[in-house]
Amino acid sequence: MERLQKIIASAGICSRRAAEQLIAAGRVTVDGQVVTELGCKANPAQSVIAVDGRPLRREEEKIYLLLNKPRGYVTTLSDPQGRPIVSELLPPEVKTRLFPVGRLDLDSEGALLMTNDGELANRILHPKFEVRKTYEATVRELPSEENLRRLEQGLLIDGQMTWPAQTKVLRQKKGRAVIEIIIHEGKKRQVRKMFQAVSHPVLRLKRTAYGGLRLGSLGPGKCRFLGKTDLEKIFLFVKSKSPLQSER
Repeated sequence: MERLQKIIASAGICSRRAAEQLIAAGRVTVDGQVVTELGCKANPAQSVIAVDGRPLRREEEKIYLLLNKPRGYVTTLSDPQGRPIVSELLPPEVKTRLFPVGRLDLDSEGALLMTNDGELANRILHPKFEVRKTYEATVRELPSEENLRRLEQGLLIDGQMTWPAQTKVLRQKKGRAVIEIIIHEGKKRQVRKMFQAVSHPVLRLKRTAYGGLRLGSLGPGKCRFLGKTDLEKIFLFVKSKSPLQSER
């Protein structure tokens, strides 16, 4: 017997956190009965579990891709406005439905994990694992040492304090600077809001790494398949044992 949200995530529908939202919304049934209790357990081999009336498929092969998302693409699987979506960039041989791990807004670019492994997505996104996300932010003017310290110590954003960050000035041009910033949160437009809070708006934003898994020389719009060694790199900087080792 397994928790229902874990079964849904393992089926590649979405992350475990998103699965909990589906359950709470009454969109999940077990043997035809609506279930809204998050603690509910089921046996996927014996019960018919469905989301929005569609039974879960048997567990399929897990696929992991690292995509260099270009600007102008949205990190959703469909878009009512007809804008380009990241799944259009996947290799034609990938027939399995993959979803993005985390967000990159329309104007942001860089490293984006695509997978059908909801469990791994949950481990990457859950704050308790403190998976580092590294960004290069091109901002207006060079922030002062005081403002860099404010970013590092935490800022009040949308009524909540951000966790401590790491910053490093990479290069400076006339009227702008490129700052590396490392965070382990994933709130919507967080990096942009942090720099806006210290009066240095972001002109360009690129995610360069998840943990120790770096984008490297992967070109815009290109992707590569990831193996176990690559996935382990994501958790290199996590203080506790890698969840790949402890739970897989």
